Amino acid sequence: VPAKYTAIFIAMQYNVTYTTDDNSEQFHFYDYGPKDIATIFFYMLVAINLHALIQEHILDKINRRLHLSKTKHSKFNESGQLAFFYLFSVIWGASILNEEELMMNPASLWKDYPRSRMLFQVKFFYICQIAYWLHALPELYFQKIQKEDIPRQLCYICLYIAHISGAYVLNLQHLGLMLMVPHYLVELIFHASRLFYFSDENNQKGFTIWALLFVMVRLLTLTLSVLTFGFGLARVENPGFSIADGNFNVLPVRIGCLGAVCLTQAWMMWKFINFQLKKWREHVKNQIPKKKITNTKNKRTKKEPNRG
Repeated sequence: VPAKYTAIFIAMQYNVTYTTDDNSEQFHFYDYGPKDIATIFFYMLVAINLHALIQEHILDKINRRLHLSKTKHSKFNESGQLAFFYLFSVIWGASILNEEELMMNPASLWKDYPRSRMLFQVKFFYICQIAYWLHALPELYFQKIQKEDIPRQLCYICLYIAHISGAYVLNLQHLGLMLMVPHYLVELIFHASRLFYFSDENNQKGFTIWALLFVMVRLLTLTLSVLTFGFGLARVENPGFSIADGNFNVLPVRIGCLGAVCLTQAWMMWKFINFQLKKWREHVKNQIPKKKITNTKNKRTKKEPNRG
């Protein structure tokens, strides 16, 4: 009996096995259900332990060498943890996309919907994603994040949980993967650039690459979302709403999903533009004193010959 309950926490639940007509081959797929909550909880605890290991054995050692201020110390830890997670997720997600051949066939995002059966690696990927972002909530307390920084982190953590869980429950796992991998790649570049910046403030080339890719990924996200919700799912042969079949292809759900994606992308672009304007203003302020110094030097050099 204990082993049975332990399996609920560790193993992927709702296994569905299909066999060929001649019983020569079996195919294993997975559905989702309430038992996934226990599995997510277990992997959330795993994420907390991994978080502590990375912090203690890698980030803290680097922090001691850099002698960062409290503000930079907090941001360094945040970027360090997220960089590890994004790198792992990009590699894992890209391998799934490659095996599923989703990048070469965008029509598969809405074709044969609803795909209520998932491969093991797809289900495990989503379980780990949800578990990771849920673990980030108690980490706000464990890491003793500064109060003024909590709303920002809490906002993006909740957005991740809502969007990833929504894709998982609404059987939009393939679309979620297609949107997550490029988004995570851009975030990886940003946090890696920030880590290099803390070690050397003159190293800012990574932010330029991030800025270009950030805008491109926002456009890609909007394009795929409009194609999927606005055209693809609207034209499939089996529209309807059925929780038992995992079919949520009705107009209100499509509008809600598309609206959520568009609003999130608009909010991200707004934050991005404000961030770039802030950096530009700081750059201009730093340039003004330099111009004054050069002007005063030029005036002095002009006056020097007349002194004799």
